[in-house]
Amino acid sequence: MFQPSDFDRAAVRARAEQFRHQVARRLDGSLTEDEFKPLRLMNGLYLQLHAYMLRVAIPYGTINARQMRQLAKIADVWDRGYGHFTTRQNIQFNWPKLVDVPDMIDALADVGMHAIQTSGNAIRNTTTDAFAGAAADEIADPRPYAELIRQWSTDHPEFQFLPRKFKIAINGARADRAAIRGHDVGLQLVERDGEIGFQVFVGGGLGRTPMIAKELRSFLPVADLLPYLESIVAAWNLAGRRDNKYKARIKITVHELGIETFSEMVEAEFPARRAAFKGADQAILADLKAQFAPPVLPARESKSFEAALNVDALLRDWAARSVSPHHNPDYGVVTVSLKDHGAPPGDATSDQMRLLAELAERYGQSELRISHEQNVILPHIAKADLPALFEALRKGGLATANIGLTSDIIACPGMDYCALATARSIPLAQQIATHFRDLGLEQEIGALKIKISGCINACGHHHLGHIGILGLDRAGVENYQITLGGDATETMALGERAGPGFAYTEVIPALERLLRAYLELRENATESFLEALRRLGPDPFKEALYAEAQRHAAQ
Repeated sequence: MFQPSDFDRAAVRARAEQFRHQVARRLDGSLTEDEFKPLRLMNGLYLQLHAYMLRVAIPYGTINARQMRQLAKIADVWDRGYGHFTTRQNIQFNWPKLVDVPDMIDALADVGMHAIQTSGNAIRNTTTDAFAGAAADEIADPRPYAELIRQWSTDHPEFQFLPRKFKIAINGARADRAAIRGHDVGLQLVERDGEIGFQVFVGGGLGRTPMIAKELRSFLPVADLLPYLESIVAAWNLAGRRDNKYKARIKITVHELGIETFSEMVEAEFPARRAAFKGADQAILADLKAQFAPPVLPARESKSFEAALNVDALLRDWAARSVSPHHNPDYGVVTVSLKDHGAPPGDATSDQMRLLAELAERYGQSELRISHEQNVILPHIAKADLPALFEALRKGGLATANIGLTSDIIACPGMDYCALATARSIPLAQQIATHFRDLGLEQEIGALKIKISGCINACGHHHLGHIGILGLDRAGVENYQITLGGDATETMALGERAGPGFAYTEVIPALERLLRAYLELRENATESFLEALRRLGPDPFKEALYAEAQRHAAQ
């Protein structure tokens, strides 16, 4: 398991002490809010609708049991007893008082955590496959490379004031579970002639102008990773728009210049930057690979688990949805749902965090992961331990068997918290989840990705939902647009707007018409919503969505 170096620990402590003094100056009036804002954003502190919000980095979504337990303590002592896990695999505390934030950051530093570069126009947390290091379809563990990127990008002197924020995602498996082509830079680990390298994508992103990243390099040797990333960011840093923040992301630069011209700019930067790397990065990478070596997993029998499945229907349903293949056939990768029906998606109470920490220690090598779909992963669970794990999760309210179903919704905080939001997200997600459960349709509908954003910034990734929901303000009234056909996987696609938006109270009836139509239109029970949509095209689904309006128009 990765351990931060003495240098890392000292740097985190120094930053925490520096920010303590900055907060003190804000509290005594020495700094105005305008002067304080860039300083707090560099340390992950936002000012939301009702309170400050502290966003804590969980690099590449990997966390250990001790750290999870400390997050629970922070939630209890300085917040309201819960935290919110995000689509960037981080955690947010929504109710801290400014005077308490330095103590929170000190408590994070006690376990090697921080909030550095979780905000601001800098390189943000590198995200990755939450099954990394465990997945049966893994080409190579992406986390050593993600950690190398973290060390390179943190406080990089050239890249602290970029045109806009910059997001990198890396995937090491054959299935893309990191949505890499929806990022500023996406890295796919590939193997060519026995050599591991990267397929490099650039210029993806969501927000008001969603775009899918384009291929920049089909194969990049591992030794070239950092200088090539540096060349990409440097080219954009020089060419990126600074006159209009809505056109400042690298996706706009790539779109306006064209991928060929942007590639030429990157390749022009690359030789000198490559020459500046003398091999220290590769020595660090070799040490990281050793630290991220797979845990020694003892052989375990799995017959008892198979027998338990035959007699326990609840266990069987949960395992079918929550347990994924591990590279060791005696083990499974467990996804713990943070989407209990009616609960805010991605929220975990302090008691639940402590339970997850305890179960990771007891059954899972003390490792946990946060997924970009706002769930928690226990990556190394022996199949023989799954019945006991399930029972403990059930008692703790964490055994909802809905992974990948209608209620496993991604949702941003929306107008309940965010100062930028134009509509509610969380209450709508809660009502969708309970509505289809109460109808008894969730299992019948099967695999479905619903994603909700409360404004055009698209923090809920609605563009990539099989069904996307975007909440907007229309003359002071919430209005929700529906998009169809988005896909966050290796076959990434942006959803297409179905038509006019719906009032808040009309969204769930419209979704019910849509999904009942899907159940009628699909070829058989194994054809998913996305597959049926791709086979038939959007027209019959649009017709179902707007059937009520058409009926009224005909009267």
